[in-house]
Amino acid sequence: MKATNGLSITSLDPWLKPFEPRLQERNSNFKSWVDNINKNEGGYDPFTRGYEKFGINVDKNGDIIYREWAPGAQSASLIDNWDRKAHPMKKDSFGVWEVRIPANDGNPVIPHNSKVKISMITSSGECIDRLPVWIKRATQDLSVSQAYDAVFWNPPEKYVWKNKAPPKPDGLRIYEAHVGISSSEKHIATYDEFTDNVLSRIKDLGYNAIQLMAVMEHAYYASFGYQVTSFFAVSSRYGTPEQLKRLIDTAHGMGISILLDIVHSHACKNVLDGLNLFDGTDYCFFHEGEKGRHELWDSRLFNYGNWEVLRFLLSNLRFYIEEYKFDGFRFDGVTSIMYKHHGIGTGFAGGYPEYFGDSVDEEGLMYLMLVNIITIAEDVSGMPGLCIPVSEGGIGFDYRLGMAIPDMWIKLLKEKRDDDWNMGNICWTLTNRRHKEKTIAYAESHDQALVGDKTIAFWLMDKEMYTEMSDTKPLTPIIDRGLITHGLGGEGYLNFEGNEFGHPEWLDFPREGNNNSYHYARRQWNVVDDQLLRYKYLNYFDKAMQHSEEKYKWLSSPQAYVSLKHEEHKLIVFERANLLWIFNFHPTNSYPDYKIGTEWAGKYSIVLNTDNPKFGGHNRIDESQSYFSQPQGLYGRKNTLQIYIPCRVALVLSYNNH
Repeated sequence: MKATNGLSITSLDPWLKPFEPRLQERNSNFKSWVDNINKNEGGYDPFTRGYEKFGINVDKNGDIIYREWAPGAQSASLIDNWDRKAHPMKKDSFGVWEVRIPANDGNPVIPHNSKVKISMITSSGECIDRLPVWIKRATQDLSVSQAYDAVFWNPPEKYVWKNKAPPKPDGLRIYEAHVGISSSEKHIATYDEFTDNVLSRIKDLGYNAIQLMAVMEHAYYASFGYQVTSFFAVSSRYGTPEQLKRLIDTAHGMGISILLDIVHSHACKNVLDGLNLFDGTDYCFFHEGEKGRHELWDSRLFNYGNWEVLRFLLSNLRFYIEEYKFDGFRFDGVTSIMYKHHGIGTGFAGGYPEYFGDSVDEEGLMYLMLVNIITIAEDVSGMPGLCIPVSEGGIGFDYRLGMAIPDMWIKLLKEKRDDDWNMGNICWTLTNRRHKEKTIAYAESHDQALVGDKTIAFWLMDKEMYTEMSDTKPLTPIIDRGLITHGLGGEGYLNFEGNEFGHPEWLDFPREGNNNSYHYARRQWNVVDDQLLRYKYLNYFDKAMQHSEEKYKWLSSPQAYVSLKHEEHKLIVFERANLLWIFNFHPTNSYPDYKIGTEWAGKYSIVLNTDNPKFGGHNRIDESQSYFSQPQGLYGRKNTLQIYIPCRVALVLSYNNH
């Protein structure tokens, strides 16, 4: 791992020039961390393989070696078969406890799938039991307790991988999914169910990446996976580690990359089965006192300036890549990591001083700069350089989420009549992103699907979702609405599981408030599979959109040129990837022989037409016809097309200049 002094980011964004000293300070701090890791750990590679040294590992001769960092403990022992004194541990000068348990005839003396704990005596003399921090398996028996048990996972037969990971996609088309809700039945779905029943759907739709949520073990199912208790254990609710490996392996065989929704912005405050108060102190892994607590999430906040915390978090990322073959990560809560106020009660106006002032958590930024993998950042602040390489003065993420885009669509649907939609504002929101920083665009993710709000499908259709979705009934103007953010919004696209067919209900996990019901904690594949219902049309369109992107690759093309934003006619026209995109958002007005400006001369044909009957459209456009440009300038473009564009229709045209 190398550090440089490059600050070429200021040439991309001249507004950063006044903050060069702060950028230089960050770069020097980064270089210092890299130099220290190289000097004291032998390089970045061994430093990020902490899981091979810490936790419970089996030596080649069958010995079990257990190491744990617990500097506040006065004594420690590994509990096996509930014998607290069976395996006493020794502490080194760095606060690391260790015990080696000799093998029995070459076999580990602790059997596979045995429950284990670490027992410690604190500085106050209190005896405490905790789950090993680096444990790779944790299980819950609700008939006994809500707390999780740590399990020594050492299966006699290791999983044998069959498929190589696919190449990194040029344009990410992400299917955001939660294994537990991936069944029409009212239960927690499994890794095997997802592999056997859902992967083929995603492949057929044309997505090239899956973003898996709620994989890291979490005590509370309704937390959506965002209250992590055991960071190296994959959730046992859905099955075994080997079954998750089979899921990822099968996806790779289909050419699909798998991204993990990683939660390093905070940790669950659970004590018995979490990291909180691990060695009896308030500051092991976390900041002490209020600084170490997130008041809105009711959770603990990591101390990113601590050497062992950095080892733990960076090794956690490396573990999921090496052990499970994940291809990259979506980082949750990046805003909380980068700012001391964690984004609480703070509105970001976009002024550059707020990105370089005292409210910035430089230790959190440093951690993010040390992360060198395929990454997507969830940040609401608009931090400059978030997706610029560290060597150029940035933070180093590959993509950022375009979080303003779904907010815009929901606000329009909530507050505006179709006649009042502002075309300029739509274009501004979809294209407003930092130069050379790639964005994942999406109309809605899991956030919009949760109970308490309506999905876009619900805002569009409302009660008619339940009464007018039968193909035996005439089309209504409400059902006929549609949105596209794929072409204009970014360099990647994300869809949450089920939204591709307009899932009919919100998402609500079992909890006391709903009598622990699984009715809304599922995906109703049955409605899209029912050929008598109209959900299939949205599904067909989503499929056509993803496969068209695979062919024309607009996500990896330069940002679009918007040639028309007509407020009265409610039209938007833009060019991207040698395609001409035309949107008529007007609820009633159709335009025959409408003149469209285009840069390219030639013959045009239809690639996508939302009015196609297979998408639930009215079939008002003859897709066999071609359009020929005329050498007449219009709206700053060199040529003109005349087309028929019906109300509430989007067209994508390709051109041939021969």
